[in-house]
Amino acid sequence: MALSPNEREQFLAEPHVAALSVASGERRGPLTLPIWYQYRPGGDLWFITGAGSRKHRLIERAGHLSMMVDRIEPTVRYVAVDGPVLRIEPGTDEQLVEVTRRYLAPDKVDGYLEFARREHGESVAVFVRPEHWLSADLGAV
Repeated sequence: MALSPNEREQFLAEPHVAALSVASGERRGPLTLPIWYQYRPGGDLWFITGAGSRKHRLIERAGHLSMMVDRIEPTVRYVAVDGPVLRIEPGTDEQLVEVTRRYLAPDKVDGYLEFARREHGESVAVFVRPEHWLSADLGAV
């Protein structure tokens, strides 16, 4: 059964690891990767990625992407969205902290932030407007 607009937005706002897909050229399937993201109901979603990475370049070129989140318990449920890239701007440390706190247990945040600041290099923040939604709760399977 399809989720209501409120249910799908609330589900997307939970800290799921998303599968992000973006066109990757002729005669190739889309680039599909796991990603941490941030979303608040009624707003745009955003995520950070490496500046100049293949993902960054493809997103910039395509100007549009898809994301899907799912779970299997207590019921099989998913939400998929696609939409235009609104803007890409330099990533900030505040964004890194926000998304890290969203996904990691409090006792893991500082260690990960130290690692990310040392190893990941410059980042960009990608902002996307979810325009098209697919969702379902398939119940207990």
